[in-house]
Amino acid sequence: MERLIITGGAGFIGCNFVRHVLAAKDWQVLVFDRLTYAGSRENLRDVESDPRFSFALGDIADRDQVRRLLADFEPTRVVNLAAETHVDRSIDGPAEFIRTNVLGTFELLEACRGYLPSRGEAGRAAFRFLQVSTDEVYGTLGDEGLFHETTPYAPTSPYSASKASADHLVHAYFHTYGLPALITNCSNNYGPYQYPEKLIPLMIANAVEGKPLPIYGQGVNVRDWLHVEDHCSGILLALEKGRPGEKYNLGGGNERKNIEVVDRLCEILEDELPPAENPALAARGAAHYADLKTFVTDRPGHDLRYAIDAGRAKSELGWRPRFDFESGLRQTVRWYLDHQDWQEAITRGRYERQRLGTAVKV
Repeated sequence: MERLIITGGAGFIGCNFVRHVLAAKDWQVLVFDRLTYAGSRENLRDVESDPRFSFALGDIADRDQVRRLLADFEPTRVVNLAAETHVDRSIDGPAEFIRTNVLGTFELLEACRGYLPSRGEAGRAAFRFLQVSTDEVYGTLGDEGLFHETTPYAPTSPYSASKASADHLVHAYFHTYGLPALITNCSNNYGPYQYPEKLIPLMIANAVEGKPLPIYGQGVNVRDWLHVEDHCSGILLALEKGRPGEKYNLGGGNERKNIEVVDRLCEILEDELPPAENPALAARGAAHYADLKTFVTDRPGHDLRYAIDAGRAKSELGWRPRFDFESGLRQTVRWYLDHQDWQEAITRGRYERQRLGTAVKV
């Protein structure tokens, strides 16, 4: 039986990937997670009774822990989803991003390099290390063009620089040591279990409570939105069919300005939770959710536009996104409205939806 380690499996993409793998494959799955603010056992409650699932508390930057993990579990594949991911937090405190995203990836790679000789020739050939990365490593686009796998890296935030550094390490370990590793770079994810510091869940949570909907700048920054379930299907296909040493871009083909996303969320909320049924909105003196929109000072170094060409993943892996943005966004709104207890459980005492990333240039 295949034995898969998913680092960061208690986070947003990680917990969705755990569910996807358990539903699609008869594999043993071990989640290795430090359970930082954005990672929670609450995200895994529905899979913990599955006999194929196990959990280990730990830190990918801890050399001894990682090496013991590989020796004890004997994985046939490793997917690295452990990462600090919020750009605003990286502006306020970049050190943790360097520690987890760069040093942590290095320790994983070193542990895999030391582990593989014990696997025999067939085991080494079948082993895969997959680094889950982001389109933000490519920097910013103008009004036209798409990110391709060959687009040069040009990160502009501490977060994207830390992910770019990790990608370069993965690339180097393939070419220098022959480690069978590959990389996926995704566009902006959305969907169930996303921590409410990110745009879509933050807007939903604030709207439900009648709080301001903070929009950076004029809301004209463009992102390509990818439903997390479609991202997970792409990761699994890359893990099974991808060529070591290659990169695969995974994008939803759903470019939207931030203001357009917020406007559409407000419209969906008008249907799903009518203003007349939301006393918090009335207490705010607002007749509609759109009345809560508030433009705030832009994020420092805010990239203008991201957009992905996913042609390689489609042609080589047979990957296709299943969700269009309209149906995916409505499903997401419904999920958060139905899981407000989950949000309270994972944010209590940790995050009050305050503005982050306001550091000024020196």
